[in-house]
Amino acid sequence: MIDYEAFVRIKHCHEQQGLSPAQIAEALDLDDRTVRKWLAEKQYRPRTPAHRRSKLDPFKSYIVRLVETHPYTAVQVFQKIREEGFDGGYTIVKEYVQKIRPRRTPPFLKLSFAPGECAQVDWGSYGSVPVGSTSRRLSFFVMVMCHSRMMYVEFTVSQTMEHFLGCHQNAFERFGGIPEKIMVDNLKSAVLKRIVGRLPVFNPRYLDFAKHCGFTICPCGVGKGNEKGRVESGVGYVKKNFLAGLAVSDFSVLNPAAHRWLDTVANVRIHGETGKKPADLFAEERGCLTQLPLHPYDIAVVSPIRASSQFRVTLDTNRYSVPAEYAGARLTLKAYPDRLCIYDNDKLVARHVRSYDRRKDFEHPDHPKELLAQRKNARDQKIFMQFLQISPKAQAYYDQLAHRRMNPRHHIRKIVALSEIYGVEAVARAMTDAFALQAFSSEYIANLLEQRARKLPEPGALHLTRREDLLDITLEQPDINLYDRTLTRSETL
Repeated sequence: MIDYEAFVRIKHCHEQQGLSPAQIAEALDLDDRTVRKWLAEKQYRPRTPAHRRSKLDPFKSYIVRLVETHPYTAVQVFQKIREEGFDGGYTIVKEYVQKIRPRRTPPFLKLSFAPGECAQVDWGSYGSVPVGSTSRRLSFFVMVMCHSRMMYVEFTVSQTMEHFLGCHQNAFERFGGIPEKIMVDNLKSAVLKRIVGRLPVFNPRYLDFAKHCGFTICPCGVGKGNEKGRVESGVGYVKKNFLAGLAVSDFSVLNPAAHRWLDTVANVRIHGETGKKPADLFAEERGCLTQLPLHPYDIAVVSPIRASSQFRVTLDTNRYSVPAEYAGARLTLKAYPDRLCIYDNDKLVARHVRSYDRRKDFEHPDHPKELLAQRKNARDQKIFMQFLQISPKAQAYYDQLAHRRMNPRHHIRKIVALSEIYGVEAVARAMTDAFALQAFSSEYIANLLEQRARKLPEPGALHLTRREDLLDITLEQPDINLYDRTLTRSETL
């Protein structure tokens, strides 16, 4: 059986080129009888496959009746026709049942919301993102106003309670008000337990936050994610439009880029459902929102913690310092999305910027002062640790100072002071040059730094003349009589 293209070529060779059937067969690598057969045909006729009888044919009408009367599975249909005498395999039964079974799409009511009545929130996840020297799972919080479809997006590397509440606060501030109710899924940050026939058990922190802000929590039914379809669509839209193909070099650039995307793309597009821009509809909806509370809710997660003997507290593998006098003390940690506050009863003793890197140590310069004042060796050790952090060659430089029977601590103290004046990078470069010159002293380091810091005037351009008349210089004949007069005067005296 040949295809239509081969049929056309056969006709072309015969009618246009005048080739015989044998020549056409040789040119097209076909059998001579095939060529003669298709030359006799006026038009191309594809082969119609012959119907193959199947063992299932006598049972097909019975299967159709079974499926129409009750939603039997393919296994149940197979068992029933086996009882009627079918001796074939299960696969052809399964394929036929899938072919004839009508697809049932569950119906859903279309929900409508008044301006300012409701907003829907949800979390989304999208791979991982670099954070410092490590990587974290990338999450993003989405809030969509149900009437206008106005959207808010915020990226985080955690979905803990302080981030959940913080994202709510940021969304309310961006919208300039609070809707009457918030529709949420059954995530643990909002709903702790669902018991059939009873009201849901809300997370007490989220319930307290809702009372403070003045909105009502409206949880979806179990397995009824379609009830918050607006925010589900919003999560998908963020993934397809903003994140797809986006190369993220660092987490810190995500939220500024997302806010710009909201202002220039997401909230000013023509929405497929409303046919209007979300920003235009929200201008009408804004006046229906409840005003923000006078004082923001304290979203921190509070937990008791004990400081280590090295006056450190640990959160998420990172260590943060407290004043040295609180080593071993029981303290209270308040974790915010962007900062950490550490208290001794009601007294704030330490405050740090929260890091989402891993296994890092953060020490406030004032925290070890008391300990350093008491222990001179500890102070020297602190300076030595600062010296070692200047350059990878710092340890070897210290060894050379000690080998030359100098006072190495005197020199490293001066080198550390130079790093505070000229900067760590400049001192590290000077230390590398000193190694090349085999010069081991704080004076050498200071000299190298001073020479590099000195700014020399830029040399002017050198102009060479090629005019021969300027090079032709004529000198007058010297007066020799001058020497004779001088000699005569000397003899007279």
